[in-house]
This record gives sequence, C-alpha cells and structure tokens, in this order.
Amino acid sequence: MATIPNLNTLRSGRGGPRRRGGGRGGLSSDGELDERESEAARDRVVQQTDNDASSSRLSAIELGYLDDEFSQQLWPQGQNVPKRYPIINRGTYVRTKAVDKLVALFLESEPQQRKQIVSLGAGSDTRFFRFWKQGLLHSSGVNYHELDFEANVNQKRHMTRTSPGLSDHVKQAEKAGSLYSLHAIDLRDLTKKSPPPVPGLDPELPTLILSECCLCYLPPDLASSVLQYFTMNIKSSLAMIVYEPIRPFDAFGKTMVSNLASRGIHLQTLKRYSSLEAQRQRMRLAGLKGGQGARDVYDLWESDVWVPGDERRRVEGLEWLDEVEEWQLLASHYCVAWGWTGEIFEKAWGMLEGGQTAAETKHDDMGP
Repeated sequence: MATIPNLNTLRSGRGGPRRRGGGRGGLSSDGELDERESEAARDRVVQQTDNDASSSRLSAIELGYLDDEFSQQLWPQGQNVPKRYPIINRGTYVRTKAVDKLVALFLESEPQQRKQIVSLGAGSDTRFFRFWKQGLLHSSGVNYHELDFEANVNQKRHMTRTSPGLSDHVKQAEKAGSLYSLHAIDLRDLTKKSPPPVPGLDPELPTLILSECCLCYLPPDLASSVLQYFTMNIKSSLAMIVYEPIRPFDAFGKTMVSNLASRGIHLQTLKRYSSLEAQRQRMRLAGLKGGQGARDVYDLWESDVWVPGDERRRVEGLEWLDEVEEWQLLASHYCVAWGWTGEIFEKAWGMLEGGQTAAETKHDDMGP
C-alpha cells in the first residue's frame, strides 16, 4: 500500500471522535511562533478526524458489518459516504464490537445499580442510542456524558434535536430515568488547578470512562492528568476503556507514524504507551488496580470470546479480503485496553483474559 491506514479510515490516524492536545507554530508580527494560532490549527486537524471515523463507520454499516441506524442520522445530508477497503471495514467492526462488549458487561453487572458512563471526545459516536434501543440502559438508569470540542458538540446537539429518531430516543430514555448529556469541555481544562465541573457528574455512581483514540492526542502528562480528574472526583467504582494505536517502533509502526505526521496528526502518547503491557501499566499507575487487560485488534478478531466463530465467518463472507498480511499488520498495531477498581467491574470483567501472552512478549521485544 502507498500509505498505511488506521482501522477507521484510509485518510487519517484517528480512531474516533476525540479530544486533543495542542501544539505550537505560526508566525506573529514579530516573527515568533504564535502559539494560540498553531494550537487552534492543531485542534481543527484533530476535530476533523471525527468525520473520517464517521465515514468509516458508515462504510462498515452499509456493507453489513454493523447494525447501526443512528450513524446515518448524524451524517450530513447529501454528503456521499466513501467506501473503505475491506481491512478498514473489518477493523472498524472489531473495535466497535470489543468496546461494546466491555460496556455491555458493565451495564449488565448488578442491573439494579444506577451507573455512569463518560465518553471523552465522543464526537458522532452512537453508542448511547444503540444501547438504549437494545434495552441495555433500561433497568436501573444511566447518566451518560459525552465530552468534546464545542464545535463538535454543537453539531451533534443540533442533529440530535432535529432528528426525530435521535430526539425520541433521548426523550424515552429520560422518561425511564436515564440522562444523556453533551458537554462542550476541552479536556485540557480539566488539568488546570481550578478545573471546570462536568455538569451532572455524580461522584457516587460506578463510572466507566471511554477514550477511543482521544487521549492519545494529548501530551502524556496531560493525558494522565485528565484521568486523574476522574479518579479524584469519583468516589465509587471506576474503570476505563481505551482504544489506541500501539507498536510504533517496527517498520510498519514507523511508516504509520510518518504518514500521520505528514497530515499534521501527532499521537503524543504513542511512544509512552507503545505496547499492551505499557497500556496495562498505565491503568495501574492511574489507580485502577483491581485488574487490567489489553489485546490487540488482531487477537480480538481471532478470539471466540470476542468474535464468535459463526459471526467471524459471517463477516468474512461480506467482502473478499486479499490483503491478509496487511490486515494482520494493521490490526496488530491497534489495541483495546481496560482497567478497573471496584467490585462491580470485577464482576463484569474479572473473567476476561487480558494478561500478557507469550506471542505478545515476542512481538513487543522490538522496543524503541
């Protein structure tokens, strides 16, 4: 391939709608770098990755990989959806199914306990609507928070209010006791000495934090500080799921990083959390010491626990995939990782195999 795509798009390094870190650049009148202009430009580049993710998701939906009637309602009317390569569609499928499985296990654990989900850089993600339709939010009620840039939030709020399908689901959920909230909050502000409150965030509820290619756009220390905001403010059980690229040091990873950099996309945490074990350690250091797990996307695809055999055969029959080697390479450079503290998450995730494997150790011996 001329370029290395990620699992969501052939044009970007994004995995999902996201919250991002800023940069430096641009010339001021005295010839020095204008930091604010450069930071705004970097933000715009990352904000645009949500469009890439949405189009990749719609490509997978239209070909039958995923069942999601809501993504189309969040897509600009009259805009064509580009068809992605089979390896991209398959990656989008695996990533979505894996994160969905972890979230669903949490929601199904202790069904009478009210719960809370916080999705960082949620963009056009449809998980709230899909899970409401499936009945996973009905039993005890869920506070569902989505945080993103103001531009992304305003667009989604407008589409949600003007789409009968989306607005009806929000109203039904509220009548049943679940709350859906969109917050225009820059995650970098949560790292300040006096951070803004997240309206409606309940510190007493078991809380799950989602970061799908979100925190990787921040400098590592800022990304850790964002998570610390929640560990300090949530008094109940707490867990986190991340979906991010890994393994930047082999030939494929170096080319991937170079291609993304040429588009102005810099994955700032990639080198620090470059392996599955580094992702697990990240969870431990954040205080999520109840347990940690991580698997790359190729392992998830091959596992009957995550993708049952009948379902794998169904997906394989949707498109002919002649890029088997490319699929293995691409899928091994993205991962889903999770960590938790608290009994409710132990019940939900404790039986999942997410520890280090011999194959993983051999793969990650590359090092920097």
